[in-house]
Amino acid sequence: MDFNVKKLACGAGVFFTRAVQFTEEKLGQAEKTELDPHLENLITRADSTKNWTEKILRQTEVLLQPNPIDHTGARIEEFIYDKLDKKLPSRTTNTELLGQYMLEAANEFGPGTPYGSTLITVGEYQKRLGGAERDLLQASAVGFLTPLRNFLEGDWRTISKERRLLENRRLDLDICKARLKKAKLAEAKAAAAPDFQETRPRNYVLSASASASGWESWDVETDPGVSEQRKLLSEEADKVSTSTCGHSLRGICACLKLLFCPVQMRLQAEHELRVAQAEFDRQAEVTKLLLEGIGSTHLNHLRCLQDFAEAQATYYAQCHHHMQDLQRELSRCANSISTPHSAPVVCPDPVSSAFLSGPPSPGASVSSLSSQRPLAMEQTQLPVTGTRKAKVLYDYEGHDGSELSLLADELIIVHTVPGMDPDWLIGERGNQKGKVPVTYLELLS
Repeated sequence: MDFNVKKLACGAGVFFTRAVQFTEEKLGQAEKTELDPHLENLITRADSTKNWTEKILRQTEVLLQPNPIDHTGARIEEFIYDKLDKKLPSRTTNTELLGQYMLEAANEFGPGTPYGSTLITVGEYQKRLGGAERDLLQASAVGFLTPLRNFLEGDWRTISKERRLLENRRLDLDICKARLKKAKLAEAKAAAAPDFQETRPRNYVLSASASASGWESWDVETDPGVSEQRKLLSEEADKVSTSTCGHSLRGICACLKLLFCPVQMRLQAEHELRVAQAEFDRQAEVTKLLLEGIGSTHLNHLRCLQDFAEAQATYYAQCHHHMQDLQRELSRCANSISTPHSAPVVCPDPVSSAFLSGPPSPGASVSSLSSQRPLAMEQTQLPVTGTRKAKVLYDYEGHDGSELSLLADELIIVHTVPGMDPDWLIGERGNQKGKVPVTYLELLS
């Protein structure tokens, strides 16, 4: 307990000294050691990196999880599973939950009714969209959010700690400089001060000695009474001389002490300044090495940003593909309902087995859905007449020899074949020819 009290008192004293020193620096009453310009630029760059990384991380979390309550709960859940060293289970997205509610409502209203069958169709596609969203969340958390959070909670804390140590070393160096300056002023003042303590005793001793010498010059036989008086006076002069010499020696020692004390203080201050300067330089090098690592951090964040953009592009491409398929399914349902003398209308149920293994590839989805559509949908065919140019929007890998593989941004020639599925066109690229999905193309005039 006594040790803690002493430590607390010492800490309070250091804090008070630092506060006074900071105040004097702000008021211009104390000397402040300036850092190296290169180090100052590194510190400014690091502070900017930290501030913008925090903003990007926070806004990305808001983008991926708009509800602050859900976001807080997700962070708490991640923290608990991380402490338990267990894998975080996949969370059901809001879109998946909406699709599940639609499927349950369809079962309640009746799958054979037009409303119920449409709810089933839309609900299945909502679940597909939710699956794609979950993939985006997982990819973004692992490839983008986690590296940013690791920088703020790991590397930046180390940099901040070393910067605080550097600031303390700078303050210690400034204190040593001020102490040396005071010691030099005290030494100069002591060297310029006159020595009043030995002036009078020296003159007094010389006077007493001269008096004694003067008495000794008299003739003893000439005046016996004077001789006796001279003897008594000589003894008194010896006593006075001895007493004054003692006082003179003590005065000289005091003067030497006052003279050498500032010198000793100056030497001690110079030694402390050299030690403080060496510690400051060493800490400045350590801090500089850590701050120069910000460049590597930028490169790492650049790769993470590219992965995040790629995950977003994949997600939006999947969403676009799913919504195109959903629109075609709803158009089929509307056309079937408007056909007279038709059987009870039930919209075709998308292949549910695809959801058990995750979202299907765009080509597989188009193939599976197009195989279920009757050939009576010629009224929904894309109005392509003759031969036209088309720009490929996304990469596409052909599943068999009848399909043509595509590369994004390339231009191909497309045309239709009578009786062909409206979701497909015939594409030509040089000597290559094959079927291509319409959703992967942008027809040019």
